[in-house]
Amino acid sequence: MSLVEPVPGEPAAVADLGGERALVVADVHAGIEAWLRHEKGFRLDPGAPDRREALFDLVDRTAPDRVVFLGDLAHFFGGPHGAERGEIEVLLERLSVPATLVKGNHDGAIEEVVGDLATVTDPAGIRLGDVGFVHGHTWPSRAVLSADVVCMGHEHPAVALQDEVGGRRVEPVWLRGPLAREPFEERYDDLEWGAPELVVFPAFNDRVGGKWVNDEEASFLAPFLPRGLPEAQAYLLDGTRLGEYRRV
Repeated sequence: MSLVEPVPGEPAAVADLGGERALVVADVHAGIEAWLRHEKGFRLDPGAPDRREALFDLVDRTAPDRVVFLGDLAHFFGGPHGAERGEIEVLLERLSVPATLVKGNHDGAIEEVVGDLATVTDPAGIRLGDVGFVHGHTWPSRAVLSADVVCMGHEHPAVALQDEVGGRRVEPVWLRGPLAREPFEERYDDLEWGAPELVVFPAFNDRVGGKWVNDEEASFLAPFLPRGLPEAQAYLLDGTRLGEYRRV
């Protein structure tokens, strides 16, 4: 059994950390509705209650010892405030297990909001047991790269699927494949290489949109991709394997 197993039908996974189990989610982007209204003029019903209940339901179903957020718990770059701050505070206050947040590029001054409600790590990530966790907007730490599996978010991977009559739909996906050593050797001397599998998580918040990884013109945001992931399989949330992501 893999150290990281997706929860069927959900943009979340359970990770075996040796002495404990973690529920892992990426890219919650709390308060995105306020940002869309302020920046784009879009008015959407608040999604905070639904996101909160979805996470709590996953905690009940998977019975983890902790929740690991793979970055971008917040959305506003300048630091959480208003509805965004309220969503984060209520979420963490009501969470029944400890939380660890790997700081993402949207998480700005998140420590001011989180306080002692969660442990916030450096953006370079953290290794827990044999699993490394990183958001993906910066280079992972040496410790993360020494793990057997590396989990990351940031990319919001999705595929565009077309049916026989030309209809198209976009579906979030997981990407899984061996992480290549070369980009990291160029950056780190005497690298302790764990030859890890990389697992790229779909976004937990379905309002953030997705990147079509099967588009010929698609580009990645992480500084080590796509070189660090020369081949990877794409999987739908229900577990359906679509094959090599570029050929979907």
